[in-house]
Amino acid sequence: MKTVTLPSGETVAALGQGTWAMAGDRGRRAEEIATLRLGLDLGLTLIDTAEMYGEGAVEELIGEAIAGRRDEAFLVSKVYPHNASRDGAVAACERSLKRLRTDRLDLYLLHWRGSIPLAETIEAFAALQKTGKIRHYGVSNFDAADMAELWGVPGGPASATNQVLYNLVRRAPEWELLPWCRERRVPLMAYSPIEQSRLVRNAKLTEFAGRRGLTPTQAALAWLLAKPDVIVIPKTGRRDRLKENLGALEHSLDAAELAELDRLFPPLKGPQALEML
Repeated sequence: MKTVTLPSGETVAALGQGTWAMAGDRGRRAEEIATLRLGLDLGLTLIDTAEMYGEGAVEELIGEAIAGRRDEAFLVSKVYPHNASRDGAVAACERSLKRLRTDRLDLYLLHWRGSIPLAETIEAFAALQKTGKIRHYGVSNFDAADMAELWGVPGGPASATNQVLYNLVRRAPEWELLPWCRERRVPLMAYSPIEQSRLVRNAKLTEFAGRRGLTPTQAALAWLLAKPDVIVIPKTGRRDRLKENLGALEHSLDAAELAELDRLFPPLKGPQALEML
């Protein structure tokens, strides 16, 4: 398994498991749990979730999936901005821990910016870290200006990652954010790496992938995995799709292939606001 190094020096799987929109159909629950467990078997040990996902239902599903295997997983969850106050973040974390059936999170993120001052949120995160409830903390959906502000807050530079929308057709992070984070050795975590499956149906990507014996999903994931400081978290609740995702690691795109993808999906010519889904 390819790994990415966090600022602490700890390494995590570069290809993880997203869980957005799971737990919405009882008929799929057994397969979703089996998929998460297979992911652990195959080395996709980073599992990302949030209290927002199904209003806690996805955390409960993950708790069931990792029962008896907690130490194999690197668990990531996120707090709502309106819960990210000094006391609110602590209470929200406790609720997430209960749903996940664990005593700790490996990484806890502010889901997006809200009205609560960053200093207060980071103070809460530091308190949770001190008591062992979380091991690392970070942010999500922060642009370069947000990150610069975060770095001016006590404890802000200890943030481990920034989770953002990043894929072949959402390249806004490349202009300012990715260089800013690289300079400080803060990896990005790319959510919706196949654009909620829309890239799978993209004719240009399908043709590119077909000439290389890849599926469009594998090509899109391989493009992100070629970057040494990007963690990729595709969501799937199906074991066959999980195995397909894992296949992206079997083909490292070379310089010519990466250049061709740049021609097919051109990078931005200037700064653009960070997008969210």
